Amino acid sequence: MSLYGCIFAAFYDRLLASSERAGLAAKRHSLLARARGRVLEIGAGTGLNLAHYPAEVGELVLAEPDTAMAARLRRRVRAHGPAARVVEARAEDLPFADAAFDTVVCTLVLCTVDDPARALAEVRRVLAPQGQLLFLEHVRADDPRLARWQDRLAGLWRRVGRGCHPNRATATAIEQAGFRIAEIEHDRIPKALPIVAPLVVGRAVPA
Repeated sequence: MSLYGCIFAAFYDRLLASSERAGLAAKRHSLLARARGRVLEIGAGTGLNLAHYPAEVGELVLAEPDTAMAARLRRRVRAHGPAARVVEARAEDLPFADAAFDTVVCTLVLCTVDDPARALAEVRRVLAPQGQLLFLEHVRADDPRLARWQDRLAGLWRRVGRGCHPNRATATAIEQAGFRIAEIEHDRIPKALPIVAPLVVGRAVPA
């Protein structure tokens, strides 16, 4: 566990606090209202989604590879619920059986995984044939000028944001992983820096 990793985990909620208050929390709530059945959240972080899961969720499993984040996640589960199982696992190597989940959730995580294609292949593997992927991800800008700035600053931002890539075309990656995007909204993260503000929110199903 690195010192910077511990510091980043400690301040993560505060870094997002203004965006959450300005509308990001509402976007999470609206998206996660769709969760059902057995649910897996990948890259669950400190547990900012926990307050937004509906009662219809039958079982909730939270995968988080970062030890410092996972420690905070466990504390939040114990303090606030809902009941959930925390598993320290990378999105690229999920320790679950094929077709084990009805819903997989990823929010602000596909920007940080080492191998998005492999992570999404794993999501596709553990998702039931009639299941759904709920996603809320900051992405590469449609505006060419902003996209160029995302490219220029990508290296620096990865170091500051612990592996965060501000310029990934995540919606395309989801489709390339064998999903059909059933619903998508293009938006912006409120109060965020321009290079990480472009946002996609939606639902995908196995193609």
